Amino acid sequence: MPSYRDVQTAVRVEKFRVWFAWLSGNLIMLIIAGGTRNISVVSTITQILFTVSFALLTFVAIRMTNALNRKALAARREVLGDDL
Repeated sequence: MPSYRDVQTAVRVEKFRVWFAWLSGNLIMLIIAGGTRNISVVSTITQILFTVSFALLTFVAIRMTNALNRKALAARREVLGDDL
């Protein structure tokens, strides 16, 4: 069974990966939106799609972070015997 420190380290690494993927995805979307800026119809469509994608990516990243926080809290309770 992993120790509390191992779980905390794994959670920290996974949170970093989640938010790094979020940042990378949004940067890629910004680059693509900048590339289509001068084409009116395509630019409008990409802006709408990327706005929706940004909202979904943010929602998913927050849910994944919350799930990791719950996992860390459960490990803390198991190790320390807390009944919060």
